[in-house]
Amino acid sequence: MKKDDCIFCKLANGEIPTNAIYEDDTFKVILDMGPAAKGHALILPKDHYDNLFEIDDQVAGKAMILAKKLANKMMDKLGADGLNLVQNNNEAAGQTVNHFHLHVIPRYKDDGQHILWEPTKPSEEELKEVCELLK
Repeated sequence: MKKDDCIFCKLANGEIPTNAIYEDDTFKVILDMGPAAKGHALILPKDHYDNLFEIDDQVAGKAMILAKKLANKMMDKLGADGLNLVQNNNEAAGQTVNHFHLHVIPRYKDDGQHILWEPTKPSEEELKEVCELLK
């Protein structure tokens, strides 16, 4: 099911031209228009899901399998030294388009990109409390 006002639905379903590197019945993979690094791609489901919380479990699993295949190809064909998978959910996490998508970002030594966070220093008590909540 597509959403008429979703830019990623339009990209995934061929309504807007893309630099597609892969396509099947479920996904289209396109090169990101503002890449973090050479080869940065987006895995876009053709059906609309706002985010990880809405995506069908089977489709989510297939997205990860596809990411692995792309990662191997990027390492081989582009000579990448590493790889990031990035998937943001909701505005607080940096999601800017409400259509599930998985960034596959080849990384190169000295590429100047940083996908990092500032580590916090929770107490042992805080860690145990969170552990109990999530079990």
